Amino acid sequence: MSVLLSDVVSGSAVGLRGRLWRLTAAELRAAAVSASAEILRLEAVRVAVVDELSLRPDDQVIASRRVGSWLAANTMLQVRDGKKIAALGAALRPFPAVAARFDCGDCSFDHAVLIVAFCESPPKGMPEEALPKCIDLLLAAASGVEATTTKVRNVIATLERLFESDEIPPAEDVDRNELRIASTLNGRVVVRGDFDALTGEMLLSALSNLTMPTPAPDGTPDSRSAAKRTADGFTELIRRYLDCAKTGTDGGQRPHVNVHINARDLAEHRDCAATPSTADGEESQSDLDVGHMPWLGPLSVSQTRLLGCDCFLSTVLLDSHGAPLDAQPGKRLVTAEQRVALIARDRGCAFPGCTCVPAWSDAHHIRHWANGGPTVMNNLVLLCRSHHRLMHRKSGFVGKWKIRIGADNKPWFIPPPSIDPGQQPRPANTTFKT
Repeated sequence: MSVLLSDVVSGSAVGLRGRLWRLTAAELRAAAVSASAEILRLEAVRVAVVDELSLRPDDQVIASRRVGSWLAANTMLQVRDGKKIAALGAALRPFPAVAARFDCGDCSFDHAVLIVAFCESPPKGMPEEALPKCIDLLLAAASGVEATTTKVRNVIATLERLFESDEIPPAEDVDRNELRIASTLNGRVVVRGDFDALTGEMLLSALSNLTMPTPAPDGTPDSRSAAKRTADGFTELIRRYLDCAKTGTDGGQRPHVNVHINARDLAEHRDCAATPSTADGEESQSDLDVGHMPWLGPLSVSQTRLLGCDCFLSTVLLDSHGAPLDAQPGKRLVTAEQRVALIARDRGCAFPGCTCVPAWSDAHHIRHWANGGPTVMNNLVLLCRSHHRLMHRKSGFVGKWKIRIGADNKPWFIPPPSIDPGQQPRPANTTFKT
């Protein structure tokens, strides 16, 4: 690290903007990563110090009634933020594995809060001996640069549905559903709703192809915000319903609810503790016996079996790794059967870190069909439009990624040297294991 780069990370920010022009793009990236790591380290230090202070308060802390209030009064933090810091420190005490991962900077503050909240209030149907394994799964989702809040919440939702109890999960309790429609003084209408996951899945599926960005005829990008596109899509949805439910198609299919589940789980619910499905005993989230919806994620087995009583059932044959086998490989265009199989495997854009849903993803030929690439599962991967364009850059272009199918028959992504000089393959977005 150069002297200037070291000063950027450890020195004051006063006058910094006037000196940054001396750094290369690579040094700026290194500085941003180093500063972010330092923030995580100092965050862990602050939580530990505040927690210790809460155990041994002095007169100043006692005068503020709580250590969180004292911290806010002596810093630029708001009281609610000071209380959050103090609460996390106390919550980490019974869970040393989570505390250790947070202290080493491999788990963010927000992700640690989510994990300890799950540990403090686990599903009622979960046996005590299952908690360490659940913590391992949560830490696997929360650790490293590829960790996202969506991924952590998805694991939590999966575990909540895996360990079903006699009580209906909040996400499936239709008695909580509410929709309020009120007119305002200026003649507009305000809509506020709270729905169960299945109703939300139907709504998002119906809105999907109506809310995508639509370029102008001259190619100008859609300038509408996401909220504006959703409002326009909702308006169009109502208009089409009133015009005899002209729903159109979404990702090559008419909008409807898709739920993916293993046939053995649909036939008979196993015991709560899922059995490892890999040779080395490792267990991935995809091994857990729950249903999965493309938009809202996990769905309990009981609710999935309820839907299965009256549905169109599509069968996707899987190999020992859980990867779909080929269907009708002789055509250039991906068939409806192959797309269903791709969704079952990739669950949306497979690019590491991407959360794009299947309806907004394209089927990409890893080896282009014009170069002899067949339309088979081992040559196909789901990619969102942005990552699809990234893969079609010219050979040698800076930032060019490569894709290969691994021994597990699932896609792996090889970054360019400018991102990873060692070009270590990265697993698809849905593949993370403890």
